[in-house]
Amino acid sequence: MKRTRTKIIATLGPRCSDLKTIKRLVDIGVNCFRINLSHGGLQDKKSYFNLLRSVKNDVGERPAILADLSGPKIRVSGLESSIRLEEGDCIAVSSEKTGPNTLPVSSDTIFKKVFPGAKILINDGRVSLEVIEQVSDRTLECKTLVGGKIKNRKGVNFPGVSLDVPSLTKQDLVDLKVSLENGADWIALSFTREASDYDRLRSKIIELGYNVPIMAKIEKWEAVDNIESIVDSFDAVMVARGDLGVELPIEKVPLIQKNVIEKASEMGKPVVIATQILDSMTKRPVPSRAEVSDIANAILDGADALMVTGETAIGDFPERVIKVLKKVISETESAIDFRNYFDGRSQGLIRTAQAISHAACAVAYDLDIKTIVTMTHTGSTARMTSRYRPAAGIIAMTPFKDICRHLSIVWGVTPFLVPEYKKADDIPNLVGLELKKKDLVKEGQRFIISGGVPVGVPGTTNYLTVLKME
Repeated sequence: MKRTRTKIIATLGPRCSDLKTIKRLVDIGVNCFRINLSHGGLQDKKSYFNLLRSVKNDVGERPAILADLSGPKIRVSGLESSIRLEEGDCIAVSSEKTGPNTLPVSSDTIFKKVFPGAKILINDGRVSLEVIEQVSDRTLECKTLVGGKIKNRKGVNFPGVSLDVPSLTKQDLVDLKVSLENGADWIALSFTREASDYDRLRSKIIELGYNVPIMAKIEKWEAVDNIESIVDSFDAVMVARGDLGVELPIEKVPLIQKNVIEKASEMGKPVVIATQILDSMTKRPVPSRAEVSDIANAILDGADALMVTGETAIGDFPERVIKVLKKVISETESAIDFRNYFDGRSQGLIRTAQAISHAACAVAYDLDIKTIVTMTHTGSTARMTSRYRPAAGIIAMTPFKDICRHLSIVWGVTPFLVPEYKKADDIPNLVGLELKKKDLVKEGQRFIISGGVPVGVPGTTNYLTVLKME
């Protein structure tokens, strides 16, 4: 099946948890699978990792795994049965009390900065409360503004309020260890608030003996305020529109999404758009026209990947969802003027690596070359080339399986595992053999190779050559 440049991430769940379904999704076009660590017990999570490690894609490698940490999400916690609130009802929201007329929430929540008049939104804003009185640091007396049914484990948001909660919870640390030990290729941090959240998580990953890239999920108003430093610090970003649309006025979300994509593009960082991509297809076999337009606009704005959540995790049509998504991506990409993208992203060259990657794309346009090969040990050369959105295909060749999987979410990059090479002199012959073996370049056609010397030193992209297939 034809590859798309925009990558697809699918979330595992009850409707997407058997080997047959997962293999079908890979065959259709899923590049990476998300494991939502907010749900399920330890064994459930391990079983998902085991399942994905047994799957192979069209080049004989397993798909990438994105492990999504819960982060400091405040939830209804300890509610024995669902309750219904009506407009005007009074109720206590407490992290220390349970019982009648009390809504218990996550036990580590402190309400010091929550004052009368503040709004509390529950279950993605379906239920709305107003704080009447701060009874204590852990209990708030509230009045119901918009009533509805509340179940245990539903999310609780405090728009505009910066709560004293840790960026990593105790459960996150348990899930992080399990994820790293079981093959996670990316770690996503939910409810990122500032750039320093990266340092805290990175130190834990190093402490556990791993080196896995980290993705910041943008879903808090603090993250929006700190977006430039967050994009600069993290390895990738995700616009998680669900909680973002609760934390901030929903009409602001589209412009925030555009801004995050632009910032990530400027810095050569992958950006993922998530939540309600094809939400109507959770229960219906066809999408809405608005959803199709939304997908197309995200692609046109420059998103690297699109992530479906409930559509595959709990939806009735997981395979159909990916087929529809693939069709919309293909159709949209067929209409893109990549030269305009390239011209628009050609400003602000700073480092040698950027200049070389830019030059590779420029040469591909000028000489009508269809293939750019990036030789990479860290993935940086491929990511930088992707930044310029060339019309030519980007082939990333690396001797490391983990780098192949890291690059599986990067726009336009097709990663291939190749034998380890020690010298730059080995590269032309190695590339020629791999391209010929995979029938990617025909005899007489030219291709571009970019990479770094000395071999294996991160961030040294400094050479470019044009060769003809013999």
